[in-house]
Amino acid sequence: MAAVYAPGVGTRELRLVDTSGSASSGSAPPERLPLSGDSPAARAFRTDHPLWLTAETPLGALPLGIRGSRLGCLLVLGASADGFEVEQRRFLERYADAVAALLPPGADPPMPTPLLAPALRSLRVGSFVLSPDTGLIEADDTLLELVGITPDDFDGKVDTLLAHALPEDMHALMSVLEPTTDAFGRRDLEFRVRGPTGEMRWLSLSCRAEPGAGDGPQQVLGVVTATPVLRRGGDDVSRIQWLTAALDDAATVRDVGRVVVAALREPLAADHVALAALQDDRVMVTALDPPQPSAWPDVWRTEWRTEWPDASLRALPTLQAALRDGRMDLWPAGTVLEAGLAGIGAGGLAVLPLPAKGQVAGVCMVGWDRPHEFAPEERSLLTATAALVGQALKRAHAHDAEQELATMLQRSLLPRRLPELPGGTAVARYLPARRGLQVGGDWYDVIALSEDRVALVIGDVQGHSAGAATIMGQMRTAVRAYATEGHPPDVVVSHANRLLVGMETDLFATCCYAELDLEEGNILFVRAGHLAPLLRLPDGSTEEVEVAGGPPLGILAEADFPMTAVELAPGTVLALVTDGLVEAADLPLDEGMRRTRVALAAADPADPGKMADELLGNAGRREDDVALLLLRYDGMKTRPIRAGWMVWRLPDAVMHARRFTARTLRRWKVQEAADAVLLVVSELVTNALVHTQGPVRLDLVLRGDRVRVSVSDSSPRAPAKPVIVDWEATGGRGLLLVEAMSDAFGSVPVAGGKQVWSEIAVPEGVP
Repeated sequence: MAAVYAPGVGTRELRLVDTSGSASSGSAPPERLPLSGDSPAARAFRTDHPLWLTAETPLGALPLGIRGSRLGCLLVLGASADGFEVEQRRFLERYADAVAALLPPGADPPMPTPLLAPALRSLRVGSFVLSPDTGLIEADDTLLELVGITPDDFDGKVDTLLAHALPEDMHALMSVLEPTTDAFGRRDLEFRVRGPTGEMRWLSLSCRAEPGAGDGPQQVLGVVTATPVLRRGGDDVSRIQWLTAALDDAATVRDVGRVVVAALREPLAADHVALAALQDDRVMVTALDPPQPSAWPDVWRTEWRTEWPDASLRALPTLQAALRDGRMDLWPAGTVLEAGLAGIGAGGLAVLPLPAKGQVAGVCMVGWDRPHEFAPEERSLLTATAALVGQALKRAHAHDAEQELATMLQRSLLPRRLPELPGGTAVARYLPARRGLQVGGDWYDVIALSEDRVALVIGDVQGHSAGAATIMGQMRTAVRAYATEGHPPDVVVSHANRLLVGMETDLFATCCYAELDLEEGNILFVRAGHLAPLLRLPDGSTEEVEVAGGPPLGILAEADFPMTAVELAPGTVLALVTDGLVEAADLPLDEGMRRTRVALAAADPADPGKMADELLGNAGRREDDVALLLLRYDGMKTRPIRAGWMVWRLPDAVMHARRFTARTLRRWKVQEAADAVLLVVSELVTNALVHTQGPVRLDLVLRGDRVRVSVSDSSPRAPAKPVIVDWEATGGRGLLLVEAMSDAFGSVPVAGGKQVWSEIAVPEGVP
């Protein structure tokens, strides 16, 4: 049983705040305890020291406090008449710190408040109840997370958990899962599991088998935690073996820091552990335990001013000497050190240079508050640890630099931001693979083709390497270029296919391209070996769009890519995904698509960003890159009014274009803008007729308070404004006039030519 007591404001008593479990006698803990009484909780609170009582039922009372303030007391009843062992006491002290962090200071404890379970979860301690007879097990979410299983994938069978354990540790686990009648009592062991992405982690298990009514056990109760929480093996050989295995799985500098803290602080009963890398003439701290700033020298907080402090070696002569000589220094209790190290090792300080390939990669500091004697075997352990950590730190620095480069490369190849759309909202997510270089060939893009048309693209280049990322960047750029030229979707994909076929690469790519008319809701799909798009309809149902597909890009130069037309209703959500989201070694494609459709139906389309996060689900099980593109189609709030005129090449063509424009503006009741619009139409149509060949078309659009004039011709050349126009020049002023009369003016390429456009605001007061 465990209970938390906190003092009431203005009272002289402790009040029960939270409780868990029950005593063997069946009695519940008292609701109130007098502060002046002789109860273990009151005594521990008054003295601010843990109290351990050994009797028929052992009891531990641990004061709760943060930075000198007394917040309450944690009361724990044990199950063994032998009392709490050393490692159990250390764990309960950490547990008390976690409970204290959740207890609000200075508040009058009201009704019972959940503290014990959240504190246990914060220490990443999972619990289970096993029925050996049935093979069923009740496991909490923390235990499933430690093993590497999502709650949705857990079926309640112990075999599902065992499947993640290494075969070498199966014999020890079976002794827990199939206990004999002689095995009643507590069992402790360590075992290894293989994570979803292949990494290995050590876990510690502590359990107790409770006898049932018959000959066999009724249930096994236990807790599982990552090994840094509990003590390692007692002998130095097992510690070095554990450290070697743990450092082998430590990929980043911070991973190495966590392993070093776990390997040194508890086994050596140390109070401070700091790991710092050496970069040029500066010490860059990468791990601190305990992490609270108050546990470290004042100069660290007042001068270094960063999450992970860094300082010049000249300010730390103790470290400078150790790093220069490359040998371990052990400073006994009472040694006077510089201000930068004051308070770290009042009872003793170990300074360990970390050698790596003939150089010093960093330094590790281990400090004790109480006087500490450095035993010979401890010196050997520290020396061996320093050598292993130095090599791991060197590898981790190289890994971090590689990942930083990969991340920068990936970010530079993907869009920084998506455009704002007048009739919808688009969001995207990208997650690299958790193995390899963490850079890959998945890409997405949203291309605003005009005010009312947008293209959405998602693709996947074979592999997840730097080569795949390079091809991905080229393909994304090519698709965007072909799309902005005004080509229809099938032509865009066909051009991209020919480009990839002509590249000197053996990689191929899949792609899904969609062009959406935001005004009408019509969308054209083209699919090149990619997954079919998904739709979430306004009523919450989902469907997989049947899009006629072509082969992947880069396979066949003369491949056909047919288009499929679909009409979207406002409120529809379009989802484009890559196979990394819906397919894995243990997840068939059909099942992955089904799960994605279920998640798509359950998500709230009001927040597309949150919707995308929910579709990603558990990102831990990720073997491949993941790209996701969502578009919620809302429809245009203001539907534009359109009118068009084909300009014939006749002597009076400009006059007819002006008359058509005047009639249209009168019908739209915006005659107040007629002077400016007619001038722009005259200049743009005249330029198209004089400087181009082929058909010329005039389009007028009224959207809100703006009239847009667009003149399309068959010449790809953009109109050029004259650099200098003097008084003797006979031409060249037309574009200058258009620009002066327009609120916005520009030129865009379209299929077979270009379009010159101008936007003119309608004066206020016009309906």
